[in-house]
Amino acid sequence: MISSADTPARQPAPWWFNLAGQLLQPWVRIRRDPAEPATLLQVGAPVCYVIERDGFSDALILQRACRDAGLPSPMQALPGTRRRRSVFALSRRDGWIFGRNRKRAASEPLRQLAQALQNRPDFDIQVVPVSIYVGRAPSRESGWFRVLFSENWVMVGRFGRLLALLLNGRDTVVHFSAPVSLRQMLDDSGTIAPERFARKVARVLRTHFHRIRAAVIGPDLSHKRTVVDAVLNAEPVRAAIAATASKEKITPAKAWRKANKLLLEIAADYSHPVVRSASFLLSNFWNKLYDGIAMHHFDKARAAAPGHEVIYVPCHRSHADYLLMSYQLHVSGVVVPHIAAGVNLNLPVIGPILRRGGAFFLRRSFRGNALYSVVFNEYVAQLIDRGVPMEYFIEGGRSRTGRLLAPRAGMLMMTIRAFLRAPRRPVLFQPVYIGYEKLMEGASYAGELSGKAKEKESLIGLLRGLKVLRQRYGHVALNFGEPIELTPLLDAASSDWRAAAADPDTKPEWLNSVADGLAEQIQININRAADVNPINLLALALLATPKHAMAENDLLTQLELSKAMLEELPYSDRVTLTPMNPTAIIAYGEQMGWIQRVQHPLGDVLTVSAEQAVLLSYFRNNVLHLNATAAWVACCFLNNRRMARASVLRLGHIIYPFIQAELFLPWNADGFVAQIEATIDFFVRRGLLECTNDGRTLERSPGQDDGAFQLKVIARSLIQAFERYYITIAALAKNGPHTMSGGELESACTLTAQRLSLLNELTAPEFFDKALFRGFIQKLRERRIIWTDTDGKIEYDSALENMVRDARVILSREVRHSILKITPGGDKESDLAEIDPAATGDTAVPPIDSVPDDASASDLHQRHVDAEKLEHERRSGEERRTQPPGV
Repeated sequence: MISSADTPARQPAPWWFNLAGQLLQPWVRIRRDPAEPATLLQVGAPVCYVIERDGFSDALILQRACRDAGLPSPMQALPGTRRRRSVFALSRRDGWIFGRNRKRAASEPLRQLAQALQNRPDFDIQVVPVSIYVGRAPSRESGWFRVLFSENWVMVGRFGRLLALLLNGRDTVVHFSAPVSLRQMLDDSGTIAPERFARKVARVLRTHFHRIRAAVIGPDLSHKRTVVDAVLNAEPVRAAIAATASKEKITPAKAWRKANKLLLEIAADYSHPVVRSASFLLSNFWNKLYDGIAMHHFDKARAAAPGHEVIYVPCHRSHADYLLMSYQLHVSGVVVPHIAAGVNLNLPVIGPILRRGGAFFLRRSFRGNALYSVVFNEYVAQLIDRGVPMEYFIEGGRSRTGRLLAPRAGMLMMTIRAFLRAPRRPVLFQPVYIGYEKLMEGASYAGELSGKAKEKESLIGLLRGLKVLRQRYGHVALNFGEPIELTPLLDAASSDWRAAAADPDTKPEWLNSVADGLAEQIQININRAADVNPINLLALALLATPKHAMAENDLLTQLELSKAMLEELPYSDRVTLTPMNPTAIIAYGEQMGWIQRVQHPLGDVLTVSAEQAVLLSYFRNNVLHLNATAAWVACCFLNNRRMARASVLRLGHIIYPFIQAELFLPWNADGFVAQIEATIDFFVRRGLLECTNDGRTLERSPGQDDGAFQLKVIARSLIQAFERYYITIAALAKNGPHTMSGGELESACTLTAQRLSLLNELTAPEFFDKALFRGFIQKLRERRIIWTDTDGKIEYDSALENMVRDARVILSREVRHSILKITPGGDKESDLAEIDPAATGDTAVPPIDSVPDDASASDLHQRHVDAEKLEHERRSGEERRTQPPGV
């Protein structure tokens, strides 16, 4: 027993402390956990409370909670010791204005307690850890400002704590943990100095508080406290710092500060309160901006995510993509991913908010800055190693045309290498299709494609752009595609890929092919999760007419045909289609301001203005891939009344690699031929085509018939792709081999397309997009139709001539002649005229395997004979093309 002489006199709490408690009482409502903490205590042993941080408000709350629960007061002296209070904090703040937390401040009181125990072997003290949370989880109805000051991992200052009490004090939780016997811990430690014992107990208590806080308010995802130090201490970064110091002849300390500055430019500073506050603000923002946000197949994505490091890889069409994804995941109860954002968005005011919402910033190019590259790679590796979900856009930037852009595999490469270094948690890539009905950036996209310089992001520009909030932008759809696991791809690439993890500096020879294949598969899966909204369907129909106008009855029929085709020939089980009927689709298009109705006694006409047509092309391009097979079949009958079924399939097999690369279609060449077969059968069932000659010949109705008109509308959605292809091969043929480099060919094609667009009033700005020409030229290289000689000039063989001949089946003589006339070239026009009679007006040689409108069925037999001869020549050319140029 402890004698009364050894126990300091119990002193009541100071009067000012009791007064402060009375003033605080109306603002604080306490919930104890457990409700009766007295049942946890041992009888007879003095109680010493320990709290996580030293704060006046925490002491007041603890005093009141103990009084209400019938526990000993923390403000009384601790029996058996010389301590004047029965409470201490693990960290304390020194000073009033410039105070800093001292993490080891608990060592001194614990040393005093250990000393008291060593002096009295029969004495014990029970330490009760108490966690205090103010505004742990405010409800959504409590307001965003209150959420901003809810409990989180940041140890706020006195003013922040005061605001938290005033706003969220009625939602205060005081968690009493089971008491810890200091006597038992001391006995288990053996003969140990009081100072060392105090440090050990403090370490145990800090771990305990960390676990309790994680369980109550969620894990700590703040990178600037948990990741930055790990990145700077990583071996690759330390080696890069040393190399920078040596190369730039600066001190290691200065090189370290340089790396730290780069990392602070990159790193996110995730904040639970900011994310929750943003959800309140965005809820009102979306309601003003959109008529609804729908998520499809999210349940499948949620079911696949557990146990994986999830990487969200959506398409990138608007600045709203970032916020939409994070908001929808947050309100669906999923952890908000950390988003790789361009450093151009790190604007004053906006940048810090995005950073606290989970954005980490990267520069457009790492070239010439080895230290930055190493620091960024290590930061990404740390995120993946810690299981933090991420989101990035592999297109590199926002699509200005509505099509998916060619992927850039940089971030994918970093992700794969980070996984190879520490393959503890399997990586899952989650493609997401984002579909809009109207874009805030639509006008600027059209201007940029027309040649205007891209406007640099700025705070002033953002403020000027607030005028877009006056408009309504319809509905938005987030469709979650089929996820892609990384491990099976690595298994397919190399059976011993795990050996690459032993040496992180090595770069396996199969790594590039895995990254490129993964990037392409992501784009394919995004397209396979497309959402077809009313605006997409209106764009497909109306933009296919010369004046972007259609009689209402014709438009209703075309919309019904498009919906039926998507339903009977499903592109994928994840494609979603608007439930509206054709009449409702037209009414919705008028309501959104995309189309206008011109009343007429013979029937109303629906039309699109020239300005709106340019913007509407974006939404046609969103779903162009869904229409690709049908458009190809229809293109074969644009200028031909009849055509051999086998020819449609054969030419489709030839053209498919180029369409597939442009639209990220999911089939191989044989799969595409099977899709063509199914589409032909659909057209036959609908009466758009007729089978003759025992099914070997396909025939459409005369040009003035409704069926021919419907086929023409379907065909024109893809015809501009074939015109771009013809521009490319025409430029090569006119200039001849060994005369143009790849860059010169791209420029010539772009200029030709621009001029053709001006002359024909085309409303598709992507028609002269240099990136599309670049992709087609690259595909020609891959298939060895063209190659580069030793001087960097392009060379080609007879396969190019075959492509020119095949183009006559699809493109009309007028279109080919216009392209040839505009295309810049030297003295090679006569050579091209020999290949293409349309260049000279000679029409003696008819298109291969096709019959124009004015031909009779009796011509078919001779045409089939000619086709077999030409096919034999084509195959011989194909064999020559696959050989090296020198053979």
